[in-house]
Amino acid sequence: MLKMYGFWRSAAAFRVRMALNVKGIAFEETMINLDAGEQHAPDYIAINPQAVVPSLFLADGTCLTQSLSILEYLEDTAPTPALLPADPLGRARVRALALIWAADHHSLIVPRIRTYLRDTLGADEDTRSAWIKHWFSEGLRIGEARLAGDPATATFCHGDQISIADLCLMSQVMGAKGFGVDVSVYPTINRIVANCMKLEAVARALPLKQPGAPASH
Repeated sequence: MLKMYGFWRSAAAFRVRMALNVKGIAFEETMINLDAGEQHAPDYIAINPQAVVPSLFLADGTCLTQSLSILEYLEDTAPTPALLPADPLGRARVRALALIWAADHHSLIVPRIRTYLRDTLGADEDTRSAWIKHWFSEGLRIGEARLAGDPATATFCHGDQISIADLCLMSQVMGAKGFGVDVSVYPTINRIVANCMKLEAVARALPLKQPGAPASH
């Protein structure tokens, strides 16, 4: 069984959790409370010097970090069911979509950025909230523009099989909802998210279903 360090509200851990579920890979998740700063504890720094989640330990003790790298590793080592299309153009499209949400926009709202805005730049709560909502909304706006009307978009972001792009989109949407962003204005995205939610592997991985989440109390 694999061991993952994550956090219920972490978008990156959510992506990996979904992928493990989709592929039917058994894992055990230990929650690192990012809100309480547990990621900065010496014991965790020794595991992941970047002080972020997820960290995924393989059976031989190897530790993998960075959600997209972990997703690629899982795809290489457990290719069925596939989370990437078989053709090179399809794979490139899925990766490009995933990077919109996981790289270009998620990185702007993570705890270390919010802490810097507060502690170094002196941004008050309203300013920080506006920042977070803006970048969540931008990621969704751009994603909707890329997906809507593209013949490659079907049941999911790419065709009729869930892919890494959908996992990254799910993390963007769930995060946006958590911060009070109105996601109802993105019809293509909402349709794809609804299709993802029909999958038990995705529904079981949802942030609010994890230990420590408000709904679990």
